[in-house]
Amino acid sequence: MTPRTQRRGEHRGRPTRRRTVGALVATAVTGAVVATGAVPTSSAGAAPAWPDPEGSKPVSSTIEVSGTYDGGMKRFHGSGGLGGDSQDEGQDPIFELKDGAVLKNAVIGSPAADGVHCLGSCTLQNVWWEEVGEDAASFKGTSSSARYTVTGGGARKADDKVFQFNGAGTLTVSGFRVAGFGKLVRSCGNCRKQYTRHVVLDGVTATAPGKSLVGVNGNYGDTATLRNVTVVGDPGKKIKLCERYRGNSSGKEPSRTGTGPDGRHCRYSASDVTYE
Repeated sequence: MTPRTQRRGEHRGRPTRRRTVGALVATAVTGAVVATGAVPTSSAGAAPAWPDPEGSKPVSSTIEVSGTYDGGMKRFHGSGGLGGDSQDEGQDPIFELKDGAVLKNAVIGSPAADGVHCLGSCTLQNVWWEEVGEDAASFKGTSSSARYTVTGGGARKADDKVFQFNGAGTLTVSGFRVAGFGKLVRSCGNCRKQYTRHVVLDGVTATAPGKSLVGVNGNYGDTATLRNVTVVGDPGKKIKLCERYRGNSSGKEPSRTGTGPDGRHCRYSASDVTYE
């Protein structure tokens, strides 16, 4: 686990723009101090409450992780080359996880650069983003057998995407809290190399404002399965639960082809979602 020098990489999915949604939710999620390594739970028991970090660690060059990295509930934030507040594409991450790596018990503060990159299968356990930068995490494995697991944790103040799914395989997000966001998970709509992607949301709590929980590309055989999802503060049901797109590999803006459950690409029913 050693820092590396900065480098740029492909990251497709949206044009440059500044953070707007996040400003509306400065305190959308509240929590309490937690012990190092502990996974706090909310009073409802569904999704974790927000932790207070145990100290702070500035990161000037990406931390490469193979094996397991326990952040001890410290706040990791960009400095130097990673210290900008830009929403530009192609930024380097705070953490880069090799195939099979585990990142746990970490709070990623602001500036967050491009959060976490998973180069293959990875596990993010009890990881929190106080203010999402370009994206919270990007999943980039190229094997259809790749498995990306996000367990516990949460993210807030995301102008656009929280999780950018560029690679192949299956992403499972469980026991996660998100507040003030554009999209929780988005299959890349215009990456040069496209794959079939599968998304599972289980035990996720989403607090408005937000635009959509998951977007998938029907033409590439993507699927999204939703279970035990709770939406808070959205009485008009403006947050779209699942959107379907026609993706492409040409870099053009993908077209949306539908929303809501269809039994094929967006797999859930009304009983899988609770509004509070």
